[in-house]
Amino acid sequence: MINAGPAVSERIARIVSEVLAPAVLVAALLVTVGWHAGEAPGVSRWWGLPGAVFAAVIPLGYVLHGVRTGRLTDHHIPDRADRRSPLLFGVASLSAGLIVMVLLGAPREVLALLAAGGSGLVIFALVTHWWKMSIHAGVAAGTLATLTAIYGPVALLGVPLVVLGGWARVRLTAHTPAQVVVGALAGALVAGTVFPVLR
Repeated sequence: MINAGPAVSERIARIVSEVLAPAVLVAALLVTVGWHAGEAPGVSRWWGLPGAVFAAVIPLGYVLHGVRTGRLTDHHIPDRADRRSPLLFGVASLSAGLIVMVLLGAPREVLALLAAGGSGLVIFALVTHWWKMSIHAGVAAGTLATLTAIYGPVALLGVPLVVLGGWARVRLTAHTPAQVVVGALAGALVAGTVFPVLR
């Protein structure tokens, strides 16, 4: 009974880490932004789906393949030294997607989100060489910043989810509090500047 509390909190932290995983949030955000962009006359609401394939599905597939082949120990990539290659692959996949979607005439908001995501990945890939910033926190805070740019202050009701996600990463000892805070600030700063400027 003494260990019931820590065991339950760890289980909750694992669930939260999966539900608020970067690939999940990125895919959901692209679909949401694509749907919003589709409010313009003559614009399909489904432009976020191909964006999600390049920004979330393909990079996650690369990571899962790395886990299956033994190159990576876990799909959350706990070892800092193992993170650079998947991050750079993510940048390449996202860049390819951005080019394809520009050529296909995707709406500006979706393109702006892909550009912001690529900028964030580059920053995280550079910093990862020295320090393990939380990508979970960065994507969660970036998601919130993007939704705030689109829907206004009402989106800030999602702040507790960002905090919950940060707590989960610290609870699982995947990151220190500093790595979570700095990751969240970096994600919010990139998304909160690049996306509004380009949209």
